[in-house]
Amino acid sequence: MSGSLEPTARRRWPSGGVVAICGLLAALLFGGLAGETPNALPTHESSALYVGSVACSRCHSAIYRSYMKTAMGRSMASATTGPLPDLSLPAHFTNDKLDRRFDVFTRDGKLYESEYAIASDSSEIFRDTRPMEWLIGAGINGFGPVVEQDHYLFQAPLSFYTKPSTWGPSPGYEALDLGFNRPILPGCIFCHSGRANSVAGANGQYADPPFSELSIGCENCHGPGADHIQAIGSGSSAAKGTKIANPSRLTPYLANNICMACHQTGDVRVLKPGKTYQDIRPGQPLDETLKILIVPPTPESPPDVDHVGHYYSMTLSKCYRSSAGRMSCMSCHDPHVQPTAEEAPAYFAGKCLKCHTNQSCKIPLQTRLHRQPSNDCAGCHMPKRDIRVISHSSATNHRILARPDEPFPDITFRQTTSALPDLIDLDPPPGRQNAALPPLTLLQAYGDLAAEKPQYVGPYLEVLARLEKSDPDNALVQAAVGRREIKSGNFPAAVEHLQRALSLASPQATTCADLADALTHLDRKNEAVTWLDKSIQLDPFNPFTQRTLIVRLIELKNYARARAALEDYVEAFPQDTFMRQMLAKARAQPVQ
Repeated sequence: MSGSLEPTARRRWPSGGVVAICGLLAALLFGGLAGETPNALPTHESSALYVGSVACSRCHSAIYRSYMKTAMGRSMASATTGPLPDLSLPAHFTNDKLDRRFDVFTRDGKLYESEYAIASDSSEIFRDTRPMEWLIGAGINGFGPVVEQDHYLFQAPLSFYTKPSTWGPSPGYEALDLGFNRPILPGCIFCHSGRANSVAGANGQYADPPFSELSIGCENCHGPGADHIQAIGSGSSAAKGTKIANPSRLTPYLANNICMACHQTGDVRVLKPGKTYQDIRPGQPLDETLKILIVPPTPESPPDVDHVGHYYSMTLSKCYRSSAGRMSCMSCHDPHVQPTAEEAPAYFAGKCLKCHTNQSCKIPLQTRLHRQPSNDCAGCHMPKRDIRVISHSSATNHRILARPDEPFPDITFRQTTSALPDLIDLDPPPGRQNAALPPLTLLQAYGDLAAEKPQYVGPYLEVLARLEKSDPDNALVQAAVGRREIKSGNFPAAVEHLQRALSLASPQATTCADLADALTHLDRKNEAVTWLDKSIQLDPFNPFTQRTLIVRLIELKNYARARAALEDYVEAFPQDTFMRQMLAKARAQPVQ
């Protein structure tokens, strides 16, 4: 946190909310809890079409048993019921950058993490201890604990890393002071769980129960199963179809779309208007729900990232480009089967030999057979590399290199279109590769990118100006115009547009906070406090909004309420050193 009471959060260009991608957690997915059983939980009413993997197992028992041994089949588990994996407990970690200490331990069969700070006299300045409810991941790279508070889910500050068998900062926490307050958003948990019951429009809020199925299940890849079970049971499937998606019978495009939903992040992902991650349906084009876009690579900045970019890397391979679009993720991967580390070299070599021969390799066969592992095609041509953004983790390079120094193909740097000259659309339907993106989609994409990449500020403002004229009754557009006017210093216009945005749709926490900002600049601070209260009601674990509220209350000389708000803040965010010091000063003063 900063040394000033005024919040210092960098404002993103308005895009209707940040499309959060927890790609940093994704590396923890690939591995498992030995003996984990299916997580059959009560189905949330909005998921009535979903029946859970156990229902599928009644007819597909062999496939089910095999799948439940895979990483996806064990992607998430309860940390409160059943045996825990070997997590090298108890554990201690010191983060010297933050001057913070952490303990991980079990008590009464439950897993806990504790964050605390020590004063120079060895006394504790604060200690925040939370029970862990779930473990994301299956153990190949590690496990990421999840905290629940008041139906909100949060990433825990420490994760377990399998290779060194140690605890360390969770992905994203290496240099950030986030405590137990980093929300897990729908776009993240969608790829780590079977069925998450997220609350639409909320920042990390979930229904009760938060999950209808914990681990990634059959319906994640095959779609909801209720209609399928009914069709099979009634005997009508012969005439009307099985009412289920079978990826092996889909076109490569549609089959790849299923994998891309989680195994291809891109630089920005934008949900179509009115859509949520729960609307993604296997067998239907991903484009109908979600756009995945990347910033065009250049020879100076090639797409040399293996982390959650498997599909795009594959499309740059000579194997894929030579297949005329026939190669798909399933050409090499059977989602129902995961070979062991010892079996993997021969298993994937067999996949390679469906298209190649032993004579295709320039290294003599006898030489390859005497290496360990023997004749390991993937080990040479798809080597694992460290994930730069996650400690102690690695991912497979899916570009299938003929040799380590193989340059990127020329097409890598010629993938934009006349309709989309500054982004690459990774999931356009066949025949629509040059189609223009809807302006609202572009607005959100440019808005999310502009915070880190200034070259997208201009295109963002151009699209917003068009939408201001063509779609003035859209709440997202009005909220974006209001934010633009705040940045330009036209606060009366900002208030007008933000109030209109709030009247057009369900209020969003960011819009309420922006309105409070504009009103403050007009010296209408009492009204600003009202809208800050509303923003906090909609997003109760946002530290920046709460800090802003405290500032406004102090400016209004409402010291009693400011002190109460400060007490609440420090209880929620005890790791904030500056705010703890402010509270200590406030407690030393008589209440006014």
